[in-house]
Amino acid sequence: MRKWVRRLLISFGILAGILLAANFGLNIWLKTQLPDYIKKNTDYKISYKTLDVDLGTGNIFATGISVNSKDPQNTDVIGLQGTIDTLKISRFGIYDAVFNKRISSSDLLLGKPNLNIILAKPVDRKTGKKKNPVLFENIRINDGKIAIYRHTKQKFLSVQNLELFVENLQMTEESVEDKLPVVFDRYSIKGEKFFFRPDQMYAITINTINTTDGQMSVQNFKLIPLLSLAQFKRFYPQKTRLVEFSIPKMEFKDVVLDKHKVSLANADFQAPVLTIYNTGAKGKKSDKKSNFEVDLKNIKLNNAIVQINKPDGNKLFSAGNLNLNIDQLMFNKETSDQVIPIGYKDFLFSGKDIVYSNHQNISIESVALNPKSGEIRNIMLSPGTSGERKTALGAKADHIAFNINKFEFLNKKLNLDIRDVLIDHVNGTIRADAKKQDKTHGPGIIHSVIVRKISLKNSNIIYDNGKEPLAFHYLNATLNVLELLPKPNQQGLSFKVKDYFLTTRNFAYKTQFYNINLGLLKLNKNKVQINNFAMKPLISRARFIKMIPVERDLYDLKASQITAEGDWDVFSQNKFVNASHVVIQSAEADIFRSKIPKDDPKVKALYSKMLRSVKIPMTIHNLDLKNSVLVYEEDTPESMAPGKLTFSNFNMNVKNLNSAKIKGKSTRVDIKINCSFMNLAPLSVNWNFDVADQKDTFAISGKTTNLPASGINPFIRPYLHVTATAGTIQEMLFNFKGNPAGLHGTFNLKHKDLKIAVLNKNNHEKKGFLTAVANVFLKSDSGSFPEAVTVENVERDPTKSFFNLFWRGIEQGLKKTLIGKNVEKTEKKVKDAVSSVKEMKQSVKEIKQEIKNKKESSRTEGEKKEKKSFLNGVFRKKESPEE
Repeated sequence: MRKWVRRLLISFGILAGILLAANFGLNIWLKTQLPDYIKKNTDYKISYKTLDVDLGTGNIFATGISVNSKDPQNTDVIGLQGTIDTLKISRFGIYDAVFNKRISSSDLLLGKPNLNIILAKPVDRKTGKKKNPVLFENIRINDGKIAIYRHTKQKFLSVQNLELFVENLQMTEESVEDKLPVVFDRYSIKGEKFFFRPDQMYAITINTINTTDGQMSVQNFKLIPLLSLAQFKRFYPQKTRLVEFSIPKMEFKDVVLDKHKVSLANADFQAPVLTIYNTGAKGKKSDKKSNFEVDLKNIKLNNAIVQINKPDGNKLFSAGNLNLNIDQLMFNKETSDQVIPIGYKDFLFSGKDIVYSNHQNISIESVALNPKSGEIRNIMLSPGTSGERKTALGAKADHIAFNINKFEFLNKKLNLDIRDVLIDHVNGTIRADAKKQDKTHGPGIIHSVIVRKISLKNSNIIYDNGKEPLAFHYLNATLNVLELLPKPNQQGLSFKVKDYFLTTRNFAYKTQFYNINLGLLKLNKNKVQINNFAMKPLISRARFIKMIPVERDLYDLKASQITAEGDWDVFSQNKFVNASHVVIQSAEADIFRSKIPKDDPKVKALYSKMLRSVKIPMTIHNLDLKNSVLVYEEDTPESMAPGKLTFSNFNMNVKNLNSAKIKGKSTRVDIKINCSFMNLAPLSVNWNFDVADQKDTFAISGKTTNLPASGINPFIRPYLHVTATAGTIQEMLFNFKGNPAGLHGTFNLKHKDLKIAVLNKNNHEKKGFLTAVANVFLKSDSGSFPEAVTVENVERDPTKSFFNLFWRGIEQGLKKTLIGKNVEKTEKKVKDAVSSVKEMKQSVKEIKQEIKNKKESSRTEGEKKEKKSFLNGVFRKKESPEE
């Protein structure tokens, strides 16, 4: 053998001998001197039964270990107290332990440890001073019992029967400060009776934890409040809620804990129960963004129960059998700044027995949601009891479904595009807010909301504003392309509907005095159809008269059909009506007015001004009223029954009915009427006015022929106590022009054999003398070609209607025609004659009273035989009622 090889082998042998001797010596030293050395140079006292150290590898094996802190009151270092049956350390950092006073190792095995660990105070970030951490790359614990305490001696974490393997474990003061006691790369854990107290308000307990092939199973997880609600409000008055949470079973894998991040995958939570107690405190919004991050992949929540309580202890929200699948749930700095502070890739949610109770109560039998669609079954809404009266629903819907094209937030503004919404079988009442809503509010969080189709089917809805309920029966409606957009000035939202279609049967609308019904209503953007319209009084005429403070018309209306064609928009901000043709078929209108209540002192506008006051652009090119009947009835305190005017077979055409809101378009309205007056004679009327004319001028003319004079008795008899006994109105022509001040024009009446009778107040007996006087001054025949009379200076009472002015024009024409142009002088003569008759009647009454007195005087004196006188004989026949 070569000489250098021999020398090398000798050198290795000597080195091995030296190392063996050193290792043997070190073991002897460690066994005898290490406990004293640790006691003198560290903060701990250690004893053990056996200890073997391999100087070359740094491996340490020890049994029967007992460890205690030298100074249990020192909170600057981690405190230790307990026993370890077996300790095995691989690649122990002997140099760091001796010279840097830092315990570190690549691998640590603890067999049956029973340890109490007291964490050091958090790092002083101002000075940046570091404490002496315990660093292990990998740790394994078998059958351990470990309790970790804060530096205040308050229990922080404990576990029993612990089987643990953790790769790259780090447990420092900094991690504890961030509410994560440990951070690691990979783990395997099994244990019982876990306890974790993250703060002063809550504790977390777990019965068992088990890990198999990277899958962790947790049994009976609980988040328990350490304070009652009353204590919580007292000690934390700024906190808005207290939470209680339990999960009988949960499973997950791939848990990663970083300093500011928790991530896991395939989590399955079975039957969790969450209860939230609201305190009523108004939490302060923090501008500080959270550094904490959560990344959860494929999360399942099965059969969960949630309850949220109001500050008074009553339920605000409850739900049972909730199920949720979320793919890639994220919470980080970016998402925390959004309106919805979490992000997700996909989710599927379902639930049953959902109840919300506040000013609006909501109950849902079942719900299913995902990012693209949703479905709700048997939703019930009812008004709540808290707060002021607001818009509230008392309704039930069998089915609501919707599909979403887009749901996102742009610069914290909602951008929503819904493909379709189906609402089926809604039954109930919508109650409106008693207070007017503030229309100056901004658009809020809405950037754009588009619903491309809304379908409402087979519903019965009542809209109640507190006075006038509106009922829709068998309601079916479709709205196409509904848009909500902020107005240009950001003052509220604009509302637009591209197209719509609505049908309802037995539509009902009740007011103070009327019940309005429609047998059928069909409505879309271009056509309206109404069948069997009826507007019936709810009260009698006598009660109506007692209820109204001033005179007012009472209507009784019906029509077999009303149709309209054209184009209109009554939903958007730019409302308009442009109807080409409106037809009212077979209408019957009975209008009653009593003169018993006081006159209405309000100024009555003419029709041109009323149309001009319509706020939206409106044009009805042709309005036809066909085959209808119009009855006007009026009574006075003196009349025995209402006076009555009847217009049958009534046909009316109105051209260009408008509101004068469209520039460049004609504003003249032309009205033509043809009907039968009192079912006896034809009547035609032409009437026109210009809506844009601020002077409100008008023209009205008409003609009637072959009207028996007795035909007008139903109207003149109750008021004038006059009846036409004979004669014919062969032709009546009128042509008037006027304005709000009055009217003027011409009147022509051709009549023959006209005679009248004057009645008493009971409208029964003819007053012969007055009838004779009246017929003396009345022109019974007009001749073949009567001359027209001028109607002039007919002043309008501004508190009366247009038709009152029109009737006064007819009245003046009749007087001038039947009595003469000097009608005022003739009227004075008639009045003088009537006065003379009244004086003579009074004299007769006085004479009769004198005779009566004499008769009574004669009987007193004992004269039993009646004395006859000249006057007594004359007036005996006149003791019957007056003529």
